[in-house]
Amino acid sequence: MKKDNTKNSKTNPEKDAKSQDLERNREYSEGQFITTDQGVKINNDHNTVKAGERGPSLLEDFIMREKITHFDHERIPERIVHARGSGAHGYFEAYGNVSEYTKAAFLNTTEKTPVFVRFSTVAGFRGSTDLARDVRGFAIKFYTQEGNFDMVGNNMPVFFIQDAMKFPDLIHAVKPEPHNEIPQAQSAHDTFWDFISLMPESMHMIMWAMSDRAIPRSLRMMEGFGIHTFRFINKEGKSTFVKFHLKPKLGTHAVVWDEALKISGNDPDFHRRDLYENIEMGNFPEWEFGVQLVPEEDEYKFNFDLLDPTKIIPEEMVPVTPIGRMVLNRNPDNFFAETEQVAFHPGHVVPGIDFTNDPLLQGRLFSYTDTQLSRLGSPNFHELPINRPIAPMHNNQRDGHMRQEINVGKTHYSPNSLNDNYPIQAKESEGGFVSYYERIEAHKVRERSESFSDHFSQAALFFNSQTPVEQNHIINALRFELSKVETVAVRERMVGLLSQVDKTLAKKVADGLGLTVPANPEKPMNKGVGADADQKKHEPKPLDKSYEPSDALSMIKNPTVTNTIETRQVAFLCGDGVNEKSLTALKKALESKGASAKIVAPNAGNVKTDTGKEIKADFAFFSSSSVLFDAVYVPSSKNNTALAENNNIIEFINNAYRHCKVIGFDSDLESLIKKTAINTKRDMKSNDIPGVLINNNTSKQFTDEFITLLGQHRVWEREAHITE
Repeated sequence: MKKDNTKNSKTNPEKDAKSQDLERNREYSEGQFITTDQGVKINNDHNTVKAGERGPSLLEDFIMREKITHFDHERIPERIVHARGSGAHGYFEAYGNVSEYTKAAFLNTTEKTPVFVRFSTVAGFRGSTDLARDVRGFAIKFYTQEGNFDMVGNNMPVFFIQDAMKFPDLIHAVKPEPHNEIPQAQSAHDTFWDFISLMPESMHMIMWAMSDRAIPRSLRMMEGFGIHTFRFINKEGKSTFVKFHLKPKLGTHAVVWDEALKISGNDPDFHRRDLYENIEMGNFPEWEFGVQLVPEEDEYKFNFDLLDPTKIIPEEMVPVTPIGRMVLNRNPDNFFAETEQVAFHPGHVVPGIDFTNDPLLQGRLFSYTDTQLSRLGSPNFHELPINRPIAPMHNNQRDGHMRQEINVGKTHYSPNSLNDNYPIQAKESEGGFVSYYERIEAHKVRERSESFSDHFSQAALFFNSQTPVEQNHIINALRFELSKVETVAVRERMVGLLSQVDKTLAKKVADGLGLTVPANPEKPMNKGVGADADQKKHEPKPLDKSYEPSDALSMIKNPTVTNTIETRQVAFLCGDGVNEKSLTALKKALESKGASAKIVAPNAGNVKTDTGKEIKADFAFFSSSSVLFDAVYVPSSKNNTALAENNNIIEFINNAYRHCKVIGFDSDLESLIKKTAINTKRDMKSNDIPGVLINNNTSKQFTDEFITLLGQHRVWEREAHITE
């Protein structure tokens, strides 16, 4: 008998169509006998059948053989890329009617569409850290009434290469080097940068990958992009070019590099745990789903090619139009069965959405099916519960490994007369998918369009759109990565490419590497066009000065960012005899705004307040770190000296200070502050150190300032102060 496995109403949403579909595959073992895979009850699951108590095991032991065989085959090949992932269920809710542009039914209804979303890193293996500097996969499976639609995207809107032919080379270059399988989940090594230095088309993506976008604070605080230009098709057959965007309700935020390194040591599952725990607590992640729409007649009006996956359409040119929202409200019941076995494919589209001739997209349309056949072992991967559409499936495909559907009848071909020709084709008016009617008349060539040859304008646009703080982070990331490259010629070639993006950027990176910027940088040929191609024809165009900086490309300046503190975690460093009044005042204020106060105490048990009340500790000083929190508050206690003498507390505060987080102290903790990295030459009582607040018995003012700064995510002006 299956039990009712419900939770409280906040974390147990009303079951949608996909959840109901999965229910028949869920098994609850409470109160049940253990059985074989064939349903035979097992009398003894602890011992094999032997010839005597100390004799040899017998081959006839079918229970042992079944158990061991299944164990031997529990693992499937991990994904070649995007191996480490986290997933969640939820729903998409359209805002209204977009039938002017697309006939896709799920975008033209107010009914909720079930979704499953998988976030991932790209380069690392399944056991790598969540905080690697890497692109993050952002893939969504929409279980629509017309079939599954998969948006297979990333948290960055562009890619390293323009043509799928180069994808194996890119991944071979970024993966651990084959002679020693080092380094894991890192791009900071020779083979990656050797490849990049010879592929100038990668320069725009390199700016994104070296920015803080590559080290997000949370999967819940990432933007999502469809990368490619797709088509919307309306009922009249009119095509509109479209790019997909997802903007997080909590804003787009990142950690700093030193923090990422420390988080990897403290909790390599940081992102996975954050997503899972927030959904369990009812803090459902939410994104606004938007589109950039370009009429087909405007295809050539831009100074870049819409089909080039290394280019964006700046939002100042074509604003993002919100058309719905996506909410994740349920964790998987089983990681392997759902998150690991889910199979995405950019070729899974529904009527109203179609492809363009983007050469990277065209290659992915082949690659994804081929990969799933290898990874999941059968063309029947679509029958796995997590992949099965809620729309009914009827076709003439049969058999194969692990076939689950039981097809009834004697015909499995078309046309047929024995079953009245069923299943029959659907007319377009009946919802049948019809590919966009596009006239193509051209010679067969292995070439690349010259409209794809500008590799630097948008790289410069991205860099020039960042704040000085963000630019410094990009410079430092490039210095770090290229310093790991042992081949000097590769470093020099990269500095030459950077000089074609921004002279100051190149000079600062070169200084950090002990190099000079070449006066005449090498201009490697785009290897994708063929070794005998005309070099001059395919040289990058001069830097296009027409691009104005775009605030949408900066996480700090982005106009869509809100100052919410929802789900932010604040560490309260509490010694025995902690001031209960101070603790309670800020804790209540934070929780009223949706943030969490976590008690970090001398041990993992309880901590006593100055009134004798015992408060449960969430963490202990010796087993926690400020890198796991968004801000720090230190209330006074009866023994402030003990706080000042605790090295774990000093390190906790120092890291928070260096990472530009807001830090609050009660006014009688000057002895503690003097032992930290905070510049005590300043007048602490006047609160003149950026982001360091002193509670001078004016709790409301202190609380308001603390919450305001926490909503800004970081106190970036402190970076300059730290280096003074």
